[in-house]
Amino acid sequence: MDIKQMTIALIDDLKSTCQSYGMGNDGNEYKIITQVFLYKFLNDKFGYEVKKLSKKLWEAKQWEVTYAEMSEDDRYDIFDGLAPEVPRLYPEHLIANLWNQQARGDFDIIFDSTMTDIADKNIEIFSTQTTQNTKIPLFEKLTQYVTDDAARASFARALVDKLVNFSFEEAFAQHYDFFAAIFEYLIKDYNTAGGGKYAEYYTPHSIAAIMARLLVGNAKDLHSIECYDPSAGTGTLLMALGHQIGEDKCTIYAQDISQRSNKMLKLNLILNGLVSSLDHAIQGDTLVSPYHKSDNGQELRQFDYVVSNPPFKMDFSDTREKIASMPARFWAGVPKVPAKKKESMAIYTLFIQHVLNSLKRDGKGAIVVPTGFVTAKSGVEKNILQHIVNEHIVYGCISMPSNVFANTGTNVSVLFFDNSKNTDKVVLIDASKLGEEYKDGNNQKRRLRNFEIDKIVDTFLNKEAVDDFSVAVTYDEIKEKKYSLSAGQYFDVKIEYVKLSQEEFNARMNAYAEKLQEYFAEGDKLKAEIIEQLKKVKYE
Repeated sequence: MDIKQMTIALIDDLKSTCQSYGMGNDGNEYKIITQVFLYKFLNDKFGYEVKKLSKKLWEAKQWEVTYAEMSEDDRYDIFDGLAPEVPRLYPEHLIANLWNQQARGDFDIIFDSTMTDIADKNIEIFSTQTTQNTKIPLFEKLTQYVTDDAARASFARALVDKLVNFSFEEAFAQHYDFFAAIFEYLIKDYNTAGGGKYAEYYTPHSIAAIMARLLVGNAKDLHSIECYDPSAGTGTLLMALGHQIGEDKCTIYAQDISQRSNKMLKLNLILNGLVSSLDHAIQGDTLVSPYHKSDNGQELRQFDYVVSNPPFKMDFSDTREKIASMPARFWAGVPKVPAKKKESMAIYTLFIQHVLNSLKRDGKGAIVVPTGFVTAKSGVEKNILQHIVNEHIVYGCISMPSNVFANTGTNVSVLFFDNSKNTDKVVLIDASKLGEEYKDGNNQKRRLRNFEIDKIVDTFLNKEAVDDFSVAVTYDEIKEKKYSLSAGQYFDVKIEYVKLSQEEFNARMNAYAEKLQEYFAEGDKLKAEIIEQLKKVKYE
């Protein structure tokens, strides 16, 4: 069994343990699974790194025992040699130490205390924040989610049992491609619309890869790049973008209102070697209280790349007036509160405006929108469309296949922005016919294959016109089409001519004539029936 299969098996084992203790599909299961997984990852990462720094530990049969026997000064010397992204763990924090204490009756307390002590001792680097600057620690007490007090110690033992016979060391050299797939598997049961008001419409890895590849394009020699997602969710878009640029060449900035997403984003950043960006991962309402500001603390901070897959529609009537009181930020307008169906308020239009406001003068951005937006004829949507076309900011639009997004049946498109305004043509792609169908439980879904991803990227970057797939049009042409960014409206209509003999032509015309007579006859009959019914109507 290879490392990927072994890692997936570990995740399945942890989920099975939760199920055995009555927490299968429980609202807190995701906290247990993701945090225990992260604890194991950090334990193995620490061991991997300290063994490289200490010959004594490297040669030890059981490095944990040798590490526990070291003097405090020797351990601090090792800490000094560790990179900031490696947590500082003490002997009592290691899984091996927990394993040796399993016979204790208060093992649940020992387990929880171990997790929270690791969080406390590493809080400066391994915490995220809220908009109120409250630090959210790495770990929390987990056994409290087992309702039966008497079962908590055995639950903690069962979790540790799953961790001791597996090591991540083989995976540390594999980086993004490995951990992107593992992360997607890890959270697949938890990142749904049921995860909260702002739960991320989970962005498929294929869409995230397309957005990252098209934004970065052929840019070389990138360094000190700042990337931002105002509706970060679990960070799928940011991870793909960071990988495309180079994890050591960029800093990640993020904000999302969801507590659940913040925990998963933290995990994603750590798995992908972006620990230094944890301090910029903020939990809070981006629209009401954007955290990332310019140096003077007044204007929005602006970034080299901005990506977003925001919620499309939701009830934000509670904060609508506060948002509307910021016309400089929301220059295209704010959706009104409908008398009925408040949940239909188009909140994504606010995120589009926020993304545009957050771009540097030469910055690039991409945002996922409902496909209906690209042909909008009124309201805030129309105002935004006209702005991004008139100002030459939009430089591409890709309409994706239906059902490609797991948690929404809405057809989606991706808009691409270039604030340098140097583009002469806009690339419009209709990728709706691409992808292969597959079943995920009872859900019918669609996924893009690698060769289709390459086709989209190559066509876009080369600004190719491909029959019934893509066009490259000028801004004036878009205005002539009433600001439509739908590729299909620019495709040439092809009429197929068929040569007929005189006899074939006459036969077809006679058939059409007979069919028309049938329709007229049916119409006359219906008209007569209606007249008869009207005659029978009595005054009462």
